[in-house]
Amino acid sequence: MTVNIISISQITSYLRELLENDVMLSDIWVLGEVSNLKRASSGHYYFTLKDDAAALDVAMWRTYTSRLTHNLQNGDAVLAHGRVSIYEPSGRLQFYVDMLQPAGVGLLHARFEELKQRLAAEGLFDESRKRPLPPLPHRIGIATSAQAAALRDILTVLARRYPLVEVVLSPCLVQGERAPDSISAALYRLYAQDVDLIILARGGGSIEDLWCFNEEIVARTVFASPVPVITGVGHETDTTIVDYVADVRAATPSAAAEQAVPDRAVLAEAVTVLRQQLDEAISAQLWMHQNALHSATATLQRQNPALWLARSRQQVDDLVQRATRQVRYLTERRQLQLDGLRQQLITLSPYATLHRGYAVVQRTSDGGVVTAPAQVQRGERLRLTLRAGELAAVAAPPAPIEEQHTDD
Repeated sequence: MTVNIISISQITSYLRELLENDVMLSDIWVLGEVSNLKRASSGHYYFTLKDDAAALDVAMWRTYTSRLTHNLQNGDAVLAHGRVSIYEPSGRLQFYVDMLQPAGVGLLHARFEELKQRLAAEGLFDESRKRPLPPLPHRIGIATSAQAAALRDILTVLARRYPLVEVVLSPCLVQGERAPDSISAALYRLYAQDVDLIILARGGGSIEDLWCFNEEIVARTVFASPVPVITGVGHETDTTIVDYVADVRAATPSAAAEQAVPDRAVLAEAVTVLRQQLDEAISAQLWMHQNALHSATATLQRQNPALWLARSRQQVDDLVQRATRQVRYLTERRQLQLDGLRQQLITLSPYATLHRGYAVVQRTSDGGVVTAPAQVQRGERLRLTLRAGELAAVAAPPAPIEEQHTDD
């Protein structure tokens, strides 16, 4: 009979491999009470997790203890995540913890992780099914509390960025036991409306306050939406199950509104740019076609005798009109000059003087014009030319001034 003899180290090594290759024990959550807590100078924690029936040794390395958000104490009820293995030097079963939470929060986290993994396996989180948001929505559905500050924030952002959009509110509870059913009903009411997208929102709170957004009924209702859904639940650090299902996850309700609509200032700038581009394109096309038309017209004029003749006739007509205008201008100018000369002639003519009652005195003997008494002799015969005829006269000495006055 052959006896298999193995060493203790072989046994512990074998058991370690069995435990670490076990699917359940390599990724497990354990609920228990902390006891025998020891904090090593290296930063590692060693303690025992126990319940009413059993106890389990625990090791938590410094890498993970540094992430604890609370001061671990003996007597704390905790939910621990990690893997089960064998500590080979002593052969003791040991639980290596990489995550630790107080029992209340820990249980919720465990439920969160379980639902998250299950829905992910069903494809509810697949990026391939997520839809893009409409660039210019006409109607936006909002599912949130009618009294919440989140609603006021959303409406303020929408009015500032894109006042043209129409808002359809479907009020619901966003906290408490009845909230999951209320949220689901509010979403289905919006699905029956002609909305382009939906915002599901609520302000910040504790994990318990936000837990309704981690319920399966809400996740599946969001998944069933016929239009894109934006979630704005809590603060930036809060992530819920519906955030994974939604088409777009925003950090806050206000951020959800920012992503839901475009900024009208950006739109106005884009319209200005497009108008400028359109004007430039039209101008370029018009210039190109005008050049083509001018080129074709020039070619046609060169090749078409009728057009050339018509153009020549037009040129002749233009020349005739110009010549006519020039002749008329010269004629009018000469007429004005002639009228001026005529007026000068009339003004300088002796007949004009005769018309004013004067007479031209000439010697009968030689026809010389007499302009002074010394030019004639007493008794010399004279001829007086008047306006209406002539008179004969005989030169006599002038009457004395006294006689002239007497005659007058």
